[in-house]
Amino acid sequence: MLLTGGLKSLLPHVLRRIIRGNRLSISSTSGMAEGYKQANVVILHKSLADDFEKFCRANDGPLPLLYRSQPGDWKCPSLSTDSDIRTDCLQYRKYEHGVCTGSLKSLKEYSEQLKDMVTFYLGCSFSFEKAVQKAGIPIRNVEQKCNVSMYKTSVPCHSISKFHCNLVVTMRPIPESKLGAVVLATSELEDAHGAPVHIGDPGLLGIQDLSKPDYGDPVHLHPGDIPVFWACGVTGVEAIINSRAPLAFTHSPGCMFITDLKNDNVRSLGGAPQVHCISQDPLHFSIVSAEAAQKIRTLETLIGIDPGERGIGHLQRPGQLLGASLALSHAGSVLVTTGFPTHHSHQPPEENDGPPGALAIAAMLQALEKHVAIVTDRRAMELNQKIIEEAVQIGILKKPIPLLSYQRENDDSALMFLCENGNPERPRFDHLVAIERAGMAADGNYYNARKVNIKHLVDPIDELFLAARTIPGITTTGVGDGGNELGMGKVKDAVKKHIKNGDVIACDVEADFTVVAGVSNWGGYAMACALSVLRSCDTHDRYLRRALGPRCAPRGRRCLPALPSVPKEEKLLKALVQLGVRSGKTASLEMEVDGLPFYNVHSLMIEKLL
Repeated sequence: MLLTGGLKSLLPHVLRRIIRGNRLSISSTSGMAEGYKQANVVILHKSLADDFEKFCRANDGPLPLLYRSQPGDWKCPSLSTDSDIRTDCLQYRKYEHGVCTGSLKSLKEYSEQLKDMVTFYLGCSFSFEKAVQKAGIPIRNVEQKCNVSMYKTSVPCHSISKFHCNLVVTMRPIPESKLGAVVLATSELEDAHGAPVHIGDPGLLGIQDLSKPDYGDPVHLHPGDIPVFWACGVTGVEAIINSRAPLAFTHSPGCMFITDLKNDNVRSLGGAPQVHCISQDPLHFSIVSAEAAQKIRTLETLIGIDPGERGIGHLQRPGQLLGASLALSHAGSVLVTTGFPTHHSHQPPEENDGPPGALAIAAMLQALEKHVAIVTDRRAMELNQKIIEEAVQIGILKKPIPLLSYQRENDDSALMFLCENGNPERPRFDHLVAIERAGMAADGNYYNARKVNIKHLVDPIDELFLAARTIPGITTTGVGDGGNELGMGKVKDAVKKHIKNGDVIACDVEADFTVVAGVSNWGGYAMACALSVLRSCDTHDRYLRRALGPRCAPRGRRCLPALPSVPKEEKLLKALVQLGVRSGKTASLEMEVDGLPFYNVHSLMIEKLL
């Protein structure tokens, strides 16, 4: 028997010859023939082959098709010069009617049956291990001399005929400081599963215990390591099991077919990918192309001007718009709140900064087919219902949005509102957005910019944001332009130091992401634009869908009509004026917001963002 030393540097045809002679004392091909592609293997009856190929094409993340043989062809000339699929894997599995009925060292005894069977060679993540190591990133399973960990997930693949299953993933522990490097090293190797499909908490994939993989061996994380998951070709094995094919063969997980192809055919998806943390509890990272990230940073810069010369530049934290939009992109159900009753002596007391931005965000969320609701003050329900109806009539919203109110009745009110039956493991929303919403100050009161206490007009919606910090899976965003808005607690020290009356009016309630704009509506417009950018980003789209199903770039184009536009926003502002909703700074019922004219100020900002 040959031992493992030196196998990583042997040429593929030499390794195949050694494997064929059954002279290896190893259980995995991980780390062997460094720099060469390895392949998962699925062999099934020719009558099922066309549907299985369609299944692979529909789920090309876990099942990148390298080669499909003709019936009875045991060679693969485009992958190797001298191979025999009956003998060139370390170990095989035999499946009958969906049940594994044996492990085999060779398939030669089934040569007669194989004459009517087709072999599929599918890309494998072992192929990218050399590229990862070249980037200075450790491969823990190689270090620990064991097979990679593989897990069944709760994520369904795109079904084709009788082929259906949930995604299977491999997990590699990666130091947090190396996350960007490992995504960059693997993203262009699509024949080897490409970039990760998830980074962070395994529970978000339905994996309960990393120490108990469904295939392979447990791989131990070092301090500072983050679990990183790639789509896995063993997904094909699960599809074979569920198809209940009368007879099928696969490689044994970890025992790959080694090809003669090097990993040198790469394809870019729109610039080097970037990794950003979007949640700490549960830990969750997202991926976006550098090009899309730069566009969103440009949006953030555009809205960061200070037309009122209030000193908001001191409140701005770069990257907050990108983080907020990435978190929203991953969210399935979003709760939006707005409403700042600054004009306490008028009826209604609301200002017109806030509702347009909130509706711009809601419109894009609708276009992205996410659940969205608005929560507001009980006394303002009728006004907000009219605003929503106007937005539908104007064409901003596709359909009315559920309108909710929140009242504190007991200590559990916020938890009951946010979660089904108050169970923090079943949140109704995964993201909360406050835009130009009156925020609670350190003394428990609510103040407008002139230090007037307006607490009697404000329902305690802040409690929802405070409760969200204790509920895993809910992230929050605050959008404001003066520091007294809900969510601005993250920058309260800067508000107290640099904003007029800041020592009194500063909001004390934090959000995970704090977007500061010259006018809050601009923050809402920018967020809608950022979500559209993300939906059109192939890199981010692939990560969102776990590399399963068709690419969603056309959906990005379908989002374009949901973007804010000058004509729509002009009509909405006219409707707000007719409803008696006034400009924040001047209290005038004119075509202005925060004392700035709509034409040539707000209209120009919308055009720049677009």
